[in-house]
Parts: sequence; C-alpha cells; structure tokens
Amino acid sequence: MKIAIFDTHVLRPDGREMHFDILVRDQEPDKATSVVLAHGRRYLEAKGVPIASLCAQECRFCHTEFATSPIEAEINHLGFAIIELQNCD
Repeated sequence: MKIAIFDTHVLRPDGREMHFDILVRDQEPDKATSVVLAHGRRYLEAKGVPIASLCAQECRFCHTEFATSPIEAEINHLGFAIIELQNCD
C-alpha cells in the first residue's frame, strides 16, 4: 500500500513540542488535509493534548512511500497510523 506521510508539530501545554507523523492512504495531499487533521486531533485527544493546537500549519504533507505490513494493518483497521518522534509521552 502506498501511503502519504504528514509531518506534524504541536506545542503541548507544558511548552514542549510534540513531533509525530500521521500516515494515511496515498491520495491528493490537498484533498487529504481535512481527513489527516481529524486523525491528528483524534490522536491528540487520546493523549490529553488540546486538539485546538492542531491546524494545517502544524501538519504538512512530507512524502509518500510504501507501508510496512504493521503500518498497513493499522491503516486498514483505524484509517491512519501515527509514528511518534519527539515528546509524545
């Protein structure tokens, strides 16, 4: 499965910057933005981070690649996957 990667940076209430990637099925990046933001807000809400802190400026299309089997399974199950990079604990 070919996927689109959206590089995402969000300022946490404690002042640290969260950095994570949102992975979705590949499609026109401009058309995917609202869907990707909804997935990002769902992830932030589960982490207890205010969802208002995520907008298109913080979530940008980065590149496409082919998904690994675990990522493909997660996208098939949830519609998206997250790769936590910094300060996502």
